Order: sequence, then structure tokens, then C-alpha cells
Amino acid sequence: MQSILLRDVRSGMGADFSVWAAEVALRPLQALMAAPSLLFLAALTAMLLRPPDVKFYEIDRVAFGLLVVGVVGRAVVLRQRLFVVERVTWPMIGLAALALASVIGQPFDNESWNLLAAKFIVPFTLFHLAGLVFTEERRFRQFELFALVVLGYLSFTAIAFLSGSHSLIFPPFILDESLGYHADRARGPLLQAVTNGVSLNLLGLLALHAYRRGSMRGVKGAVLLGSVPIAILATMTRAVWLSFAGTVVVLIFLSRNRTLRRACVGLAFVAGLSLALVLSFPELGCRLTDRLTESGPVEYRAAVYAGGWQMFLERPLTGWGFNQMSAALPRYVSGYREKRLYPHNTYLELLVEHGVLGLALYLWLMWEMWRLRRGAIPAREDGGFLDQHFHLLWPIFLGVYWINALVVVMNYQFVNGLLFTMAGMLAAQRRRARISRTC
Repeated sequence: MQSILLRDVRSGMGADFSVWAAEVALRPLQALMAAPSLLFLAALTAMLLRPPDVKFYEIDRVAFGLLVVGVVGRAVVLRQRLFVVERVTWPMIGLAALALASVIGQPFDNESWNLLAAKFIVPFTLFHLAGLVFTEERRFRQFELFALVVLGYLSFTAIAFLSGSHSLIFPPFILDESLGYHADRARGPLLQAVTNGVSLNLLGLLALHAYRRGSMRGVKGAVLLGSVPIAILATMTRAVWLSFAGTVVVLIFLSRNRTLRRACVGLAFVAGLSLALVLSFPELGCRLTDRLTESGPVEYRAAVYAGGWQMFLERPLTGWGFNQMSAALPRYVSGYREKRLYPHNTYLELLVEHGVLGLALYLWLMWEMWRLRRGAIPAREDGGFLDQHFHLLWPIFLGVYWINALVVVMNYQFVNGLLFTMAGMLAAQRRRARISRTC
């Protein structure tokens, strides 16, 4: 009898220990599932601060993996539908399948897999995860605060670079001329001036949206908005200047909101004042004049575009394969001795690498993204973050992205992730409205 009791006690202790061990093992997963929106924003931050050229472990991949585990685990616990097929999903699947099939057929190349993730896998995943994460106004507000903080950081970094205050720039790898491109311009942690300008423009639109709906006011809001034109100027990139000017002009003439129009007029005034101030300094004025009159980039792009078109004519249907254009392009372009030449055009690269089908799928994707502007508006007095005004701004977000895609290949995770996250929010909002109407 005593031996039986002793055995029962030991088995009970073993069961208690097993339960305790399971609880301890599951606590990290529980922590990941507790705050999905913060986990999402942490992943975007990692993508911003770790561009591919920086050999600081693949912290962006780790953050992305943790995000997927946390959101999927939370959805399983809450019995949410994990994967919802949207109209946008089909061209996403087609593009990813084309690129994946091409990469699998090539010898292993880490760069190709990184580009595949940055251009297709990561943004497409964020599109679908955003619908699971951003489901209430509190989380939308967290996203908005994140955008404002990042805008402040990028603007401060750009202005510090323009003024020569390099000791204030963080992380210091931004100043490393051996990394990335455009070391002589305000390129930010993305290490590319055009992409930095696209980020400033997109985040600036979010700041204007926050200012209009009253979630950002006072001196801090005015300083943040006023810093954007100066930061845009600091990129020393004509495409960025044109897209920013076009954004401001469109909002001034098409917006019916007085607050927003006044803010845009103020941005135009600050931009003009900043330009006059920069021209008053001989060194900065010379740099600005040189950028305005520089013909080298235009000639380079003309040569590369002509060579790329010749490549397309050779393989119009099958294409040359993912990440193969830059290595083959020097054979079709004369006057440049580089071993690799880059197309600096998203649409041309798609056409050359994936043929007519690849470009058609991309145009279909962008059309479905455009259609998201017609989604339902939340049934709230103030409309919330995804209000009618956000829907009106959505074509401008896309326009900024499309215009700059003409002069750079959009293979930067942060920019793609930011745009597709907002697209996922709109798609999920429309889906929730459709469900509520049927119930």
C-alpha cells in the first residue's frame, strides 16, 4: 500500500513537472502572440535598419520569422482564418511562382534569394498578415505613431547629412562609402537616395493624414511636417523632387479639406524657402546646380534602357530569369566597363527577366491595388484611420510608388513592406464590411 501511494505521488509530481515545463516552453510563444501589432512594427523597423549590404546578421529575417510565428500562432488560438484569398492575391501568387521557378533552376545564389524575399515573399506575406493584425483602431493608431516616428528619424538624418552634421547620423554605416549607393546624398539607412525619398514621401502623406484628422497637432506636428521638404531636397534626386512636388500640387488643387490644403501650401512655402537657403551657401548651391544640370544619369539610363529592350526582343516570352538582367546587360550596352549594369527601372526589369507574362502580372497586381480605394468606410463618427480621406489618398500613395519605380528597381523590403501593409489593411477593411452586410 505504501509503495502504491509513493508511486502515485511520484507520478503526480512528474505530471506537475511536465505541465510546468510545457508552460515555460510556451511562454516565449505566448509573448509573441500577446502584441501582434508591436511585433509587426518591430519587423518593419528591422527591415528599415538592415539593408542587404550591411553584414549585421540577418536580423530582418529573424524578425520576419518571429512575426509569422506570432501572428499564425495567435490566429490558430483564436480560430481565425489564416489565409484569405483576395483579388490581389492571384497576381501575387503568379509573380512569386515565376520568380521562384527561375531561382530554383539556377545555381544557389544568396543574393537572388534575398531579392526574391524583398520583392515578393516578404511584401506579399505582410499584405495578408496585416489583415489579421490591424483589426481595431488602437492598432491603427500604433501604426500611425510608428510612421510618424520613422518620418522624424529619416528627416532628421537627411537634414543632418545636408548640414554636414555627420556625428548626429545613426547608424554610422549610412556614411560608409563602400556600402550601397549615393554616398554623397541623404540616403538614410536604406543606402539609396531614391528609395529614401520614396519613404519620406509615403510617410509624409501619412503625416498629412494624421494632421488632417487631428491625431498630430501643435508645434511638434508643424516641425515634423516642415522638415519633410528639407529632407526631400537633401536627397539630391530629381525624381524624388518631382514626385514630392506633384504630390503637393495634386493635394492643393484636388483636396476639399481646408486643413489639408493649408498644410500643403505651408509645405510648398517651406520647400521654396529651403531651396533659397541652400542656394545661398556656395558649396550646397553648387551641389544642387550640378544635380539639376547633370546629364550623366540620363545618358546612362538611355543606354541601359536601349540595351534592356534588345534583351527583351531576344526572349519576349520566357525572359532571362530572375536576377539575371544585370549580369547580361553589359553585353548589350557600349561605353560602360562595369561587369554588372542595373536597369534602374522596375517595369523594364520585369519585362526582361520574366517576359510579357511577368509585366502583365505586375500590371494586374497594381490594378488590383488601385481598386482598393473603393473599399467600404468604417461605420464611425470620425471614420477612424482608414477613413474616406485615406481612401482618397491611396491613389497618391500608389502614384508616388509608380513614378519612382521608373528610375529605380523596387527591391527594398521596407518600402515594399510599408505599401503592401497599407494595402492589406484596406483589403481586410473591405472584407469585414462585406461580412457585416451579410450578417
